Amino acid sequence: MTSLASLWLPILLSAVFVFIASSIIHMVLKYHASDRGPAPDEEAVRAALRMPAGDYVVPYASSMEAMKSPEHTTKLAEGPVAFITVLPTGSWNMGRALGLWFVYCLVVSIVAGYVAGRALLPGADYLAVFRFVGTTAFAGYVLALWQETIWYGRSVTTTLKNTLDGVIFALITAGVFGWLWPS
Repeated sequence: MTSLASLWLPILLSAVFVFIASSIIHMVLKYHASDRGPAPDEEAVRAALRMPAGDYVVPYASSMEAMKSPEHTTKLAEGPVAFITVLPTGSWNMGRALGLWFVYCLVVSIVAGYVAGRALLPGADYLAVFRFVGTTAFAGYVLALWQETIWYGRSVTTTLKNTLDGVIFALITAGVFGWLWPS
């Protein structure tokens, strides 16, 4: 067993390197630029969506019985069918989002380090560390993304691109841990 405290450097550096990689993906490679497009008649959509911040579904049904009603079935057939997240009004707080993203990267690295540390001793082989950390980091960065596609209709292409990002992040995390695993 390897203590989590002895893994502070790979935890911190892997989070930093993933943060840098995600910045390069979004600001230099820009393959996520096509993930979302403009709404037709944006001004009409903006006017229609002036509502408190929150998550909404259209058409809404309050129960399973309501979902089976002829009225709800008609609304589904007529469309649109949408899951909508309305953010608070005002400027986008990029600093807050980036800070939370870095905290998330730290959490994934801590969990990956914890799992590997419970399974491996100090001085463990690079590939053994890489496998444990990489698999756990992959789970942290990728698996829940597919729920959005399965349940809420998020584009498979967008989810595949996010999965590619997660694979890159997991490989970076695994590589840093393998490199800096205590001897």
